[in-house]
Amino acid sequence: MFKKAKIGKNNKGDILKVYKRKSKAKGIIISIIIIILLSGIGYYLYNIYQSIEINDEYNAEKTSLSTELTQTVENEEKNKANIADVIEKITKSVCGISKLTDTGTSILSTATESELGLGTGIVVSNNGYILSNAHVTGDKYSTCYVTIEEDTYTGTVVWADSDLDLSITKIDAQNLEYVTLGSSNDIRVGETVYAIGNPIGYEFRQTVTSGIISAINRTIKLEEDDKVSYMSDLIQTDATINPGNSGGPLIYANGEVIGINSVKITSAEGMGFAVPINVVKPVIERFIQNGNFEEATLGIYVYDESVSQYLKLGNQLSSGIYVEQIIKRGSADGSGLKEGDIITKIDDKVPKTVNDLREYIYSKSPGDKVTLQVTRNKDERTVEITLGKK
Repeated sequence: MFKKAKIGKNNKGDILKVYKRKSKAKGIIISIIIIILLSGIGYYLYNIYQSIEINDEYNAEKTSLSTELTQTVENEEKNKANIADVIEKITKSVCGISKLTDTGTSILSTATESELGLGTGIVVSNNGYILSNAHVTGDKYSTCYVTIEEDTYTGTVVWADSDLDLSITKIDAQNLEYVTLGSSNDIRVGETVYAIGNPIGYEFRQTVTSGIISAINRTIKLEEDDKVSYMSDLIQTDATINPGNSGGPLIYANGEVIGINSVKITSAEGMGFAVPINVVKPVIERFIQNGNFEEATLGIYVYDESVSQYLKLGNQLSSGIYVEQIIKRGSADGSGLKEGDIITKIDDKVPKTVNDLREYIYSKSPGDKVTLQVTRNKDERTVEITLGKK
């Protein structure tokens, strides 16, 4: 016979402890499962959110890029329209110039541009001052004929400088459209420019070509009629310039004139030159303000670094203006200035080129005094000169 086991106090407590351990373990497992599930759900939701955020950023970036492209296209179209408006306005101030009243109307004419004196000019005041090239209009007191739109005027050359190849002609007219003169001091290589003129003849008047500023401070050697001369401080451009363009404006896109088209090297393609506008601005201003201009002079012949390389005189000129010759009985004669001196300063101005020196002298009048700072054999000295009349 089996005996019934007796359940004592101790056995009962042990069983309760076992139940409690199992219950606690089960709770821990459930908690772990819940944590794992929550983590998985959280990770899933995070990935969905990130995907939405990335898509939003992509869409926003795509929209932004599309907007920028649209704005760029619109700006380009607007700029083109603005440039066209500017050129349309300035061409009203571009005129034809000839030494003869009847130059013919066909490019098949046997007369050459030089024989007819065909060229271009620009109106620089509302009362009839015309800026052009000296080789187009002729020397001071010469007569030429200026055509603006369909009207032709008889003009008198009131000022000319053959070294600069610039001239100013006066016609009897009022209320003319005239150009805005810009500054040629801060021009940079690579900037876009436009040339306007009358290539071949007035039949192709107000032709516009475009290009860039190819170089600045260029010097070229000219040989004509057994004479050698130099034009310095020129603006070089690849905008097409033909002989009839001489005297026409070189302009920025805003319409400001920065140069006067002057010469073209016929042996090289894509090389045109213009005289910087700043050198002649003082002359124009005096004519507009006073109706006349008395040209002052230092009474010397000079050159700068750009010309010295052609002369090959052994002078290592790195800066300043070299005094090559003092004109007898001129303003500088007896002033203490000597040939071979290097001008480093005139009053408070530091001339880097001959045109810088010209520009300053053009702003003065005969009888004015100027102070030159010069270098002679490495010694600095000061010379005072009373300007004469040219």
